[in-house]
Amino acid sequence: MEINTKNFKKWVKAALVRAAKTTAQTAAATIGVAALMSEVNWTAVISASVLAGILSVLSSVAGLPEVKEDDYDVN
Repeated sequence: MEINTKNFKKWVKAALVRAAKTTAQTAAATIGVAALMSEVNWTAVISASVLAGILSVLSSVAGLPEVKEDDYDVN
């Protein structure tokens, strides 16, 4: 079983874009909440953001709406 390289690259790009957006959104939300509490815990911001990015990539394994299902065909 061989995966089409072009389709795999398309999936990786879409998954990484989604993960970057998720990471940025998590960081913005965490900083916003921490700022309201008067002190930003940068360790917590970074760890929550990285975890969100990892979980985004893992959930992308189930499928990405940005990439058509036909693009997952295995040759």
